[in-house]
Amino acid sequence: MESIHLVEDCMGILRLYSDGTVLRAKNIDFLLPSVVDDTSVVFNDILFDKNHDLYLRLYKPTLPPPPPPFPTKLPIIIFLHGGGFCFGSRVWPNCHNCCLRMASGLNAVVMSPDYRLAPEHRLPAAMEDAASVMKWLKVQALSRNMVEGSWLNSGEVDLERVFVVGDSSGGNMAHHLAVELGVGSPELWPVRVRGYVLMAPFFGGVVRTKSEEGPSEALLNLEMLDRFWRLSMPTGETRDHPLANPFGPSSRSLETLILDPILVMVGAKELLKDRAEDYAKRLKEMGKTIKYVEFEGKEHGFFTNDPYSDVSGETLQLIERFMIENSS
Repeated sequence: MESIHLVEDCMGILRLYSDGTVLRAKNIDFLLPSVVDDTSVVFNDILFDKNHDLYLRLYKPTLPPPPPPFPTKLPIIIFLHGGGFCFGSRVWPNCHNCCLRMASGLNAVVMSPDYRLAPEHRLPAAMEDAASVMKWLKVQALSRNMVEGSWLNSGEVDLERVFVVGDSSGGNMAHHLAVELGVGSPELWPVRVRGYVLMAPFFGGVVRTKSEEGPSEALLNLEMLDRFWRLSMPTGETRDHPLANPFGPSSRSLETLILDPILVMVGAKELLKDRAEDYAKRLKEMGKTIKYVEFEGKEHGFFTNDPYSDVSGETLQLIERFMIENSS
């Protein structure tokens, strides 16, 4: 009888064994920043998917709305966290701090959902959960019985100004939401998505890009990227699978699709930079409304891991401008 052995080890945080057993470290504090105490934002945790026991964290700024002619109702930002489809949670300090910063800095209600993680739940599980949270928002918008603490149909929020912001693997998910929901997101009425922000989207492909080949980043290298794909893709699939590579040989053609506006942001030193740039270039050539912004000298997670830095302030300004330009 063959002995059980270690197959994959992600920084000691996640270990996959040959019998399919997955062990996750309970203490990951050494990887995460401290929680920011921002009293200008309140937040609640809400169950949105009973079948999979998935929660979201909802944030609302406490400051009064700006005076006219600015909108008095708060827009909604749906933030999809990163982590290579294998790590991350709404409760992790980097995700929490990022959402606090967006809620206060953009004067918006922020929804941060958890989703099922690989390898226990390989793709398309995460994609299904992203779609599920969008449907949950629609149900809340139509319901007369508001979930306690959700604020979503209390008259304070603008359900017609919803923006999806995805970081890394969350950026990949944001792309697939944009494709599936289509322009104006008619299936979600009375909710309307106005645009998508993809922050260093985690796309892949069998053929390497120049940026993937190096140099490595402080917190990310090519071996880790490949490991995330091995752990998250359906068994037996390659990095050209449609959920990894939007332009793969079997991926859906985007030529004829009409999409809501997209903003792509990436650090110039990121391994994922070339794929993000190529994605934006191809969609622009197809006539899509898309903007690409590159941050000189920055690596992966420059916003989510330090959302109160100067460059993160610039990032928020870009997102705010994108939201204003696409709110009507």
